[in-house]
Amino acid sequence: MKLIHAASALLTLGASAVDFGSRNGGLFGKQDAKMPMGKSGKCDEPRPPLRYFNRIATFPVCSQIDINCDTDEETVAEIVVATEDGMTLVYSDAEQENIGIVDITVPSNPEPLGVISLAGEPTSVAMIPGSNHAAVAINTSSDYVNTSGELVIVDIDEQVVLHSFELGGQPDSVAVSPDGKYIVIAIENERDEELGDGEPPQMPAGFVVIFDNKWKKTEVSLLGLDILFPEDPEPEYVSINEENIAVVTLQENNAIVIIDLKKGEVIDSTAGGSVDLVDIDTEEEGVINQTSMLNDVAHEPDGVTWMGNEYFATANEGDLFGGSRSFSIYKCVRGSEIEEVYNSGNLLEKITASIGHYPEERSGNKGNEPENVAYDPEHKLLFVNSERSSVTLVFDVLNPEEPIYRQVLPSTVGPEGAYYIKGRGLLAVAGEKDDRGDKIRSAITIHHYGDMYPNYPTVQSLIPDHAAPIPFGALSGLSASYIDGSSILYSVEDSFYKKSRIFAIDSATSPPTVVDAIRIMDTGNVLASVECSETRIVDDIDNDFSCDDLQALINDDKTVNLDLEGIVAVDDGFWVVHEGRGTIDEEKRPIESINLLIHVNYVGVIKRVATLPAEVNEMQLRFGFEGVASYEDYIVVAHQRAWGDEDHPRISFYNPMMDAWSHVFYPLDSPESQNGGWVGIGDIHHAGEGEFIVLERDNQGGPDAAIKKIYSFTITDPESGIGSVVDKTLVRDILEDVSSKIGALTFEKVEGLTISHGNVWISTDNDGADDNSGETQLQNLGDLWE
Repeated sequence: MKLIHAASALLTLGASAVDFGSRNGGLFGKQDAKMPMGKSGKCDEPRPPLRYFNRIATFPVCSQIDINCDTDEETVAEIVVATEDGMTLVYSDAEQENIGIVDITVPSNPEPLGVISLAGEPTSVAMIPGSNHAAVAINTSSDYVNTSGELVIVDIDEQVVLHSFELGGQPDSVAVSPDGKYIVIAIENERDEELGDGEPPQMPAGFVVIFDNKWKKTEVSLLGLDILFPEDPEPEYVSINEENIAVVTLQENNAIVIIDLKKGEVIDSTAGGSVDLVDIDTEEEGVINQTSMLNDVAHEPDGVTWMGNEYFATANEGDLFGGSRSFSIYKCVRGSEIEEVYNSGNLLEKITASIGHYPEERSGNKGNEPENVAYDPEHKLLFVNSERSSVTLVFDVLNPEEPIYRQVLPSTVGPEGAYYIKGRGLLAVAGEKDDRGDKIRSAITIHHYGDMYPNYPTVQSLIPDHAAPIPFGALSGLSASYIDGSSILYSVEDSFYKKSRIFAIDSATSPPTVVDAIRIMDTGNVLASVECSETRIVDDIDNDFSCDDLQALINDDKTVNLDLEGIVAVDDGFWVVHEGRGTIDEEKRPIESINLLIHVNYVGVIKRVATLPAEVNEMQLRFGFEGVASYEDYIVVAHQRAWGDEDHPRISFYNPMMDAWSHVFYPLDSPESQNGGWVGIGDIHHAGEGEFIVLERDNQGGPDAAIKKIYSFTITDPESGIGSVVDKTLVRDILEDVSSKIGALTFEKVEGLTISHGNVWISTDNDGADDNSGETQLQNLGDLWE
């Protein structure tokens, strides 16, 4: 087969392809959206005016258990499909051993219709054309050697199992032919990754099962093919075209097989291929640095979908040796060799970095990890699910050999299955990760096609033709520019990343664009001169900010590793706050850093560091500095929660000229979440004439979230009000702004707040896309005082 080494040319393919309607021309700079061109240089077909998908709803699977999701039970929405009329979603849930049913008659308001219990773990589900019956593959294996499974046929309307058939092995994917004549199941008989080195061969071998519409069963052997581990094929995913030709991926074997369903035999097979990757990140060191390369990386394809009858696409997730961080398109015509005609190379890596979704914690593994693909035949669009970046990337494949990047869609954590609903312009994406403690709920995201402009991403950086974009993530804190009339906003990254940076964001573009990243430097040894002590452990308690702790904040190149949680721009640079680490007298949370108020100039050099008085540091709680503002002669710092025996968190006023601190207390709302938790301050901003606005949030996300609010209070003389409790007034409840208004489950960490040109802006912290969907919401809420 044809081996593609496409990485060096990929960005050019995509770079001329997208226009978000922004002033700067969108993700790839000032370029117009172009029509897909054939090899002749002419449009293969007329292309209607561009339209986009936008998210309209997110359905949490836990609502099948409790309508409010007040449950710790884990659910896993893995594969999702729709009934023929497009009004109902059906998904597999291996954790609960059922398939779930969702009413999407009103797609912006999906409702649970119940679940159908099964005799094992469903691995996949597909609808049978001409009926409301679903074909479900179930794993009933007792272990990796004694494998077994069933195909069950389920009546979705009556919610009952109609038929059951033994499969003779452990299934993975199931597909039904477009004419309803065949059901195909990939019998993977997956390997035990903990056995030896985890590599195949591990018996029993996998195979493919075909049922016709009279329930005649045919087993198709895949043994003896010219592939890796030919004695142990492990078929993964299957797709069927209108000519009843099935394409099957064998991920661990890095192979692709073509089966004629009418004949019940393999008619072609090929190696999956490999790619050379350049300008990628291969090290997990807390910095996104896309300057490395990998050669001859095996695709090891996972999900696959036909795009018509001649082309199919694969998501190259990787497993044993691969992880080519890409997707491929193959041409497959009867009588001709299977040919890889396109590979996306490093394009997905660069796109996810440019929208804040790059998973730095996976750099040493498989990067963004494309998991699955789906196809929209009505608009000739290909959807690529990135499991680790938690997005769906959309490509125009009118000319399948020259795909054009169109947009990115947010999902919940770990998108697995995707399904386009013909006639309704809907895309459903199943996110499988579920962990209530981490504020993650497995969910199905619903997107609708037809809008003139996409509403995501809400912030991005541009991708140069032959370089990496400015990567960003974990935004915590927000500030308007000090310069009147400027459209620049500033933000900072928290401790998820090393070598801390300040970001400049141009809010005049649509979406706002990260135009600069400023490394904070301690070239003058100002931070290094902060008072520290020798480490003392008393009764297993470490309450000291030691010199070793201080040194850990400063790198050899004078960059710094701070937990930045707020920023305010001033006439001579910025003030940023570093949140201390550790809690006094708590053995499991030793003091590793005190809270720091840091002044840096406009090129990021630290000029001054202020610390709290010793008696205040002696009360330190790990919930420390969380937002900073400027007011007259003062730098105003918010503490996230109350320390020591105090009833309320402090709003501290620091006078740089006097090197003196004073404070008032801020009364937080009481927790209201069904899951308990706490409420704290997320950010603070001076609105003018002594009026401050404060971002208040609970530590809950999704259906458990209850408090995301903006309050105001006024204090004209900080010195006269020392120790008093301020009176606050509600400005806006923003819970719906970060949930239902954008079709999402509520984001936990709303941690940025500022006012620019009279408009209130907020931002969310995406935790560096680690156990997080990676979604950043940077929103202009408008003038809240009109």
